[in-house]
Amino acid sequence: MAGIRTEAVVLRSVDFAESDRIVHLLVPDTGRLTAIAKGARRSVRRFPGTLDLFNHLRVQLQTRRSGAMARLEQATLIESFTPLRHETRRFAIACYLLEVLDRLAPEAGARDDMRRLFRFALAALRAAATRKPDARLRVLIELRALEALGLRPELRRCVRCAAELGGAAQVDFHVADGGTLCGRCAAPLDGLLRVHVGTLRALEQGLRFDFEHLDRLVLGPVALAESRQLVGRFQRFHVGVDLRSERFLNEMLPA
Repeated sequence: MAGIRTEAVVLRSVDFAESDRIVHLLVPDTGRLTAIAKGARRSVRRFPGTLDLFNHLRVQLQTRRSGAMARLEQATLIESFTPLRHETRRFAIACYLLEVLDRLAPEAGARDDMRRLFRFALAALRAAATRKPDARLRVLIELRALEALGLRPELRRCVRCAAELGGAAQVDFHVADGGTLCGRCAAPLDGLLRVHVGTLRALEQGLRFDFEHLDRLVLGPVALAESRQLVGRFQRFHVGVDLRSERFLNEMLPA
C-alpha cells in the first residue's frame, strides 16, 4: 500500500457497517476517490467531525491495488463553509454542485485537469457560501462546473461546421452535439433549443468572469430563463439521470 497526504473535498459520506464510513472525495491530483474510514463514527481523535459534506480537508490515505477502495487514516479540517449549512438555498446549490461532481468527475484524471477542477470546486463552494444564492449564481456554477469537467458547450460557432453564427437574433442549440448550430446544419434536426444570441454572449461572459466579479454579469429575465434551460438540459444529458439534489434546488429557486 502507498501512503498519500493531500487536500480533499467531501462529496458524499455514507455510514457503513457498525462504525465505519465510506466517503467520496475530490482530490487535486487524481480527481474523485472513494475511501473507507474505519471506526470513523467512534473515533473523535482521528476524525473530529471532519467527514461532513462540503468540508475542505487535509487527509492521509492508504491506497491499494487498482480498483480497490482506499483507506482514510486521518482527516483534519481546513475549511467548513459554515454558511452552506445555515441557509436553505445555499445548501441546495452546494448539494447540487457536489452531486454533479460526484457523478462526472473522473477517478484518475490528468493531474493538471484535476487540479483545475479542485480549484473550481473550492471557488464554487465559497461563492455559494458568500454570494447571493439566486438563479444567476446557480447558472454560473452549473456552467463553470461543465467547463471544469471538460464539458464546456460551444456558444460562439456552429458546432458541426465551425461557421460563424452571423447576425441572427436567435440561433439553435443542439444538446447532443454540444453547442450552437448554423441554420444549414440545424435544418434537418429535431429537438433543438432556440436561444437568443444575447443569452449566449452573456454565458460567454460568465465563463470569463470569476465568482468575485459576478455582479458584472447581466442576465435579464429572458436571458436567465434561456440560460437555465440550456445549461440544465446540457448537464442532464451528460449526467444521464435525474439528480435528487436538482429537484430540491428547483423547489428552492423556482424558474
